Amino acid sequence: MFLIGRNRACIKPKAEPTAVLRSPQTMRLFTAVTLPQDVVTALTRLIDQLRPSARIRWSPASNLHITTKFIGEWPEERLGELRAALDSLPAREPIPIEVRGLGFFPNPHAPRVFWAAVHAGPELATLAQATSQALESLGVAAEKRPFSPHLTLARIKEPLPLATLQRAIASLPAADFGAFTADRFHLYLSQLNPGGSVYTKLSDYAFRK
Repeated sequence: MFLIGRNRACIKPKAEPTAVLRSPQTMRLFTAVTLPQDVVTALTRLIDQLRPSARIRWSPASNLHITTKFIGEWPEERLGELRAALDSLPAREPIPIEVRGLGFFPNPHAPRVFWAAVHAGPELATLAQATSQALESLGVAAEKRPFSPHLTLARIKEPLPLATLQRAIASLPAADFGAFTADRFHLYLSQLNPGGSVYTKLSDYAFRK
C-alpha cells in the first residue's frame, strides 16, 4: 500500500487468483443379473396385489435385479479400469435361476425388508465371489457377508402393523414368480432422483466369451 498526494489514496496489490479444487466426479455402481420380462411382470402383479395391505416403501418391479456385487462410489475417470476387470472374468456356463418364495428380514416380527427368494446353484455364488475378487485388486472393498441372493420388494422404515399384509401373503395361491437361465450380468449406474432410484445399464458381460 502507498499514499498519493493529499487524498491519501489507498492502492492494494492485486490478489492472486485462487485455484478451485474440484473433487473427482464419482458414480454409484453395482453389478447384477437382470430379470427377464416375464418374471418382472409376475412381480409387478404381486406388488400391485399387496400394495393396499401396507403403507411401506414398495420397489418398482422394473428396478428389481439380483445384485452380485455392490461397488459403491467409483471415480468416473477410472470407469475403464473397472470395465476391463469385469471383462477379465473367466467364461462360465449359464446359470438356472428360480424366483420362488417370500420372506422378511431379519424376521416377520420386526421386519426391515420384504423380499422374494432367489434359488440358484452354487454357480451364482461363484460369480459373485469372482466379481468381488476381480474388483478387490482395484481397491473395491471385499464382501464380508455371505452371498444371499434376493429381490427387495419393499423396505420398512419404521415399526408398522403388518398383520393385513401377512394375511394377504398367506392367502396367495402360490409364491412362484418364474424361472430363467442367466447367460450374462450387467454393470449398473445407480442415480437417486426425487422419485426414487434410477438404474441404468452401462456394460454387458456374457458368460460365454
